[in-house]
Amino acid sequence: MPKFAANLSTMFREHDWLARPMAAKRCGFDAVEIQSPYEVELDAWVRAKKEAEVEWLMINLPSGKPGERGMACLPGREADFRAGVAECRRYGEALGIAQVNMPAGVPPKDAERARIEDTLVANYRYAAEELGKAGIKALVEPLNNRDVPGTYVTRADQALDLIDRAGHPNLGLLHDLYHAQIMVGDLLPNLEALMPRIGHIQFADPPKRTEPGTGELNWAVLFATIDRLGYRGWVSAEYFPTGKTADSLTWMR
Repeated sequence: MPKFAANLSTMFREHDWLARPMAAKRCGFDAVEIQSPYEVELDAWVRAKKEAEVEWLMINLPSGKPGERGMACLPGREADFRAGVAECRRYGEALGIAQVNMPAGVPPKDAERARIEDTLVANYRYAAEELGKAGIKALVEPLNNRDVPGTYVTRADQALDLIDRAGHPNLGLLHDLYHAQIMVGDLLPNLEALMPRIGHIQFADPPKRTEPGTGELNWAVLFATIDRLGYRGWVSAEYFPTGKTADSLTWMR
């Protein structure tokens, strides 16, 4: 079986933020990640991590203004994006993370595609360089446009094209099985094709983004395939439990 980690933004929400690392540890997770740590004082997160004795895998870049889902694709917001990279690096270095997720965001409806993509490529290249100085990998995650209407990067092939255009060795693909199933399907052959480019894996069970066994996927086969393909990284649960998080973990036990 893969090494499993817990995403503290979607799981253990019955606990306060700073209690979630310890709650995850008590349920058998040795590693955690979070989408947005920035609402909590950094020193408090560092103490919570140390007390729980967990590895902290990943955080997201700041998403922007209220209601925004990322700034990477927003022409004219490059200065805000760069400030977000600096803040993310500050948190990332203190928490000892290995990677950062860079949400592309939802571009303005009147923005030209070429300008959106030029903005993405330049921002990805900048983030990869700056985060790389701290030993942190920069990852691009395709999202589904049902949960995030208008989101720009929705498929792995699109993400990889942008990564290749950015041309920086510190860029990789974040492959979320939940989003991939909604947008593309064919998870098993796509895992095989994408595996050499995957930097991190996340999962939840479609269609409601809940725990394995509540939706449409065969998780025993998926987890076995990840093992067979030689993936040695963490596989992060990023689902919304149907009840208490501890009660949702039968798939792991």
